[in-house]
Order: sequence, then structure tokens, then C-alpha cells
Amino acid sequence: MTNVYNAERGFKDEFLEGLTAAYSRYLRPIPGASGVMSVAAPTSGRVSVLIGGGSGHYPAFAGLVGPGLCDGAIVGDIFTSPSAEQAYRCIRAVDGGAGVLLSFGNYSGDVMHFGLAVERARAEGIDARIVLVTDDVASRPREQSADRRGIAGGFFVFRAAAAAANAGRTIDEVEGIARRVNGATFSFGVAFGGCTFPGRDEPLFTVDPGRIEVGLGIHGEPGIDTVDWMPANDLAHLMVDPILLERPPGASRAQLLLNGLGDTKYEELFVLYRSISRRLDSEGIEVVSPEVGEFVTSLDMAGCSLTLCWLDDEIERLLGAPASAPGFRTGGRADPTFVGGSAQPAEATSREPADVQVAEPGTPAARAAVAAFVAMADAMTGMEAELGRLDSVAGDGDHGAGMARGMSAAVTAASHAGPTASDVVKAAALAFSDAAGGASGALWGSGLLAMSAALGRMDAGTDDTNEPIADIANVDRALKAALEAVKRLGGATAGDKTMVDALEPFVEAFGASRQTTVARAWTAAAAVAGRAAEATAELSATKGRAAVHGDRSLGTPDPGATSLAAAISAAGVAIGRSCDPAASSPDPSGSSRRRS
Repeated sequence: MTNVYNAERGFKDEFLEGLTAAYSRYLRPIPGASGVMSVAAPTSGRVSVLIGGGSGHYPAFAGLVGPGLCDGAIVGDIFTSPSAEQAYRCIRAVDGGAGVLLSFGNYSGDVMHFGLAVERARAEGIDARIVLVTDDVASRPREQSADRRGIAGGFFVFRAAAAAANAGRTIDEVEGIARRVNGATFSFGVAFGGCTFPGRDEPLFTVDPGRIEVGLGIHGEPGIDTVDWMPANDLAHLMVDPILLERPPGASRAQLLLNGLGDTKYEELFVLYRSISRRLDSEGIEVVSPEVGEFVTSLDMAGCSLTLCWLDDEIERLLGAPASAPGFRTGGRADPTFVGGSAQPAEATSREPADVQVAEPGTPAARAAVAAFVAMADAMTGMEAELGRLDSVAGDGDHGAGMARGMSAAVTAASHAGPTASDVVKAAALAFSDAAGGASGALWGSGLLAMSAALGRMDAGTDDTNEPIADIANVDRALKAALEAVKRLGGATAGDKTMVDALEPFVEAFGASRQTTVARAWTAAAAVAGRAAEATAELSATKGRAAVHGDRSLGTPDPGATSLAAAISAAGVAIGRSCDPAASSPDPSGSSRRRS
């Protein structure tokens, strides 16, 4: 388990502070953002390579930043994608004017947040591109290879793209090389034991003694099979054979990465490498410059992954370029003296100057909105462990922590925003997305922003306080805008076993309500959302990380739908107390997790 920490929620920030202090010769923090950048970046006129993802995977991602390697890394909380705001600030920081390539594993939260950041950067004239890493052969069949998740193979994609960028290649060329390497890279992993978050008493998942979890993900997602322990020679066959099925026609040379996940000792990895190399040799495959060690870990997980990158002359040359970073250094010289450029300190890009006057909720509706966020935060804190348990069935177990973290930040921001309800909801949306990260951060943030915008458009000609009249029709339009935004960003529809399965029935019930006040209509609709969330237990997940193991989620309610229904119910109670005391006692069936 994780033994060295001060507080669970401060773990990521303290890790980054210690990393940049220890390795200031390679990298430095990005002011105003949760990330690091190379001391050789930004370099004027050169493409920059930016990587990122959740923490808990060191040396990925921050440890792969430095001269000759990546220009920057955006770092989220443990197993959680960074927010769009953090990604945008990092893009701005590393941009040298020739474009920025973002590369990261194919996980829904990362895809949403980084995609939003790229859209924002491109609107400002920065040529930002994305290349997803999709190397995990266990996560999808060959015909769905574009939907595979990224694991340790990202190391080769990042390294080749960075080498091309440092050689002065154009953004088109760097992107093309990254895509070629990703298409030639395949990985397969196994686990012998689970990992434990800082501050937690139980591991995210367990593996029975004498058993091996086959095809797991780097966030503790369940594998595709569980088998009995086997000797290293047999384990080598188990790991090599699925990768050989992906072997391109005529390919005979590959670079190899045998990656420890955090608790497997180097001596064990070398025993396994001995068996793997013999297996590959029997197939006529020449292994070039193998790497054995820790490159993409999973906290203290016991396990390992094997990656093969099939080579051509150009890829081999790029993967041999000099690099100097905390987590990977070659024998060549790649320090700021030899990687030329006009490195400049990163620009601080905080959203507001320090002397900006903070507004406060000034109208009854704005104060009711703040009360709703306070109630939702209390509900998410109380349900944090339960939501994590639900998420660990087919996902990575971080949903409860993300929701609690996001709602806490939303309350702080909402309490100092105003004067209108639109202002309060917008502040909460931005803060939630930034703090929660992950898919939930992107989806909740997008939905709340759409709701805020809809409320803002209703301001004109409403009343003498410029506050939208809190009637059912106005709120109904705002809720429909939120639903549309969530569905558009996440690509989910009812039946996919996501938060949409609770949100859509809630919005429909609210719009169809014959109640005379917002509070009463909200309370009645929240009961519908609660029942809909419970009904997701009968569905198989088709979106996000849980989709890889959709059948495992049968019998368990979706964590996103569950948290949404509970938050809606709690908000309804608060709105009722603020606006309509008669409606402040919700239907007992209004929350799918009322006992929490």
C-alpha cells in the first residue's frame, strides 16, 4: 500500500513539488497549472510535445519530461485525467509557435478534457493536435483497434514524437510519426495483486493467492481472465502470444519494453525477460535495445506489461535519440546546452488577476443555487466510499473521490460568485471541472456551463434585479440545454449505462411536471431520476473504461447515474428549503442511495 503521504487530496501537488525540486536540471513547474515543462521549452520555431494523464503512474507522465524527450506533461489526480483548464494552460506554456502535439492514453476523461483544451487553443491560433495511444490488445479486438486503451506503449509514441520535434520536423510530420508508432505498438499486461490509494485501507481490487489477472488496465480495471499461477516460461507465452497475433506482415525487428507496475521487483522482471526473449527468438524476431524496468506504473500494483514496437529504419533511429529526463535517460547527450532553442519561462495564465473583486450571490435564486451546491457536496462526501466501490466493479474506483473533490471546489467558487444564479452556476461549473477531472469533471462541467448560459440568456426583461424569473419553463430550458451538452460531449444515450440514464428521465419528468413551483417539480423529478439510476443495474456498460468489462457491471448500478441522482435529490431539498418550504421533504424513493 501507499505508505508515504501527508493527505490524500494533496498527494499529487506534493509529488510534483518534490519532483521539480529534485530534478530542476531537467524540468520546472508550469505556473498556474498542474503540470511540468522541460527546461528546454518552449523553443521558438519548434514543435512541442505535450503528454499527460492521471498521477499514480510515475515515471509516466511527468518523469518523461526533459531535454530531448517531452516538452511538458499535464498531471491529474490519482488515476484521474487533468481538467481542460489545466491542459489549456499547459498548451499555452509549451507552445513555441510551430504547433503543439498532445499525446495520451485513450481514456474518456482525457479525451474530453484534452479535446476541449485543444479546441480553445486552436481558436486562439495555436496549431494543437491530438494523437491517442491505443496499444492495449486486451481491451478491444483487432477490428476495434482504434477504441483500445493506452497503457505502457505510450512510452514509444512519446519518445518518437519528441525526437522528431527536437530534430526540427514540422507539426504534420511529428503527428504522422506519432500515429505510425502508435499503429506499430502493441501491449499486454498481467497483475498479481491490486493497488491502494493513499489514505485507503483496502486495495482497489484483489487477486486471490496463486492466481493471475490477465489483461488488466493500468488504473486497476479488471482483466479479461483470471488464471492459476504459472512459471515464468509459461507466463512469457501468455503475454507474447496475443501480441504476435498483431504482428505486421514481414515484421522481424522490434523494440521491447517490459514494464513493472510498481511492486514487481526488477529481478523478477529480468527472469521474465529471459523467457520472453527466448520465445521471441523462436519466432525469428530480433529484439532491438530492450528496456526493462518501471515506465508506466500503477501505484503499488504487483504486475507487469509487455510492449513490442515493430521497427522500420526511421522509427528505430528516433527511438535511439538522446534524451534526458528524471524517469529516462540515454547514454547520449541531451541537456539544455545541446538541445538548442530560446527557452523562455512559462507564462502564468491564471484566469483572474489577484486584485479582481469577488462577487457574491445577490438574489434569492442565486442563494438557492449556492445552497443546492452545498447540499450536493455534502451528499457526495457521504457517498464517496460507496461510489468508489460501485466504480471499482468495472472501472478504476475513483468516481467517489472525483465527485467529492469536484463538488467541494464548486461550493467554494459558487459561494463567491454572483450576483445572478447564472453567475453562480458558471463559477461552480468551472471549479468542478477543474478539480474533479476525469470524465465526470468534463461532463458535469459541460452540463452546468450549458445550464448557466441558458439561464443567462433569460436575463433580459425578467425582473428589476436582472435575475431570471425562477419559473418552471425557464429552468426546464436550462436543464434541457445541460442534457444536450452532456450527451454531445460524452456521446452517450439512454441505455448506455452512464449518467445520462438518470439525467434524461429527470429532465423529461421536470418538463412534464404539473407542479406549480420549481422546488416541487424538481423534487418529483428527482424521484424519477433515483429510480432510473437503480434500474441501471440491469444494463451492461458500453461507454468509458467500464465498457471493456461491461458484463461485469450487470447487477451493479452505474456510479455516474447513482451520484447524479443523489446530487439532484440533495439539491431538491436545498432548493425547497430556500424557495418553497412545503416542498422540502422529498419522496423517500427520490434517491437511489438515500441510505448514504
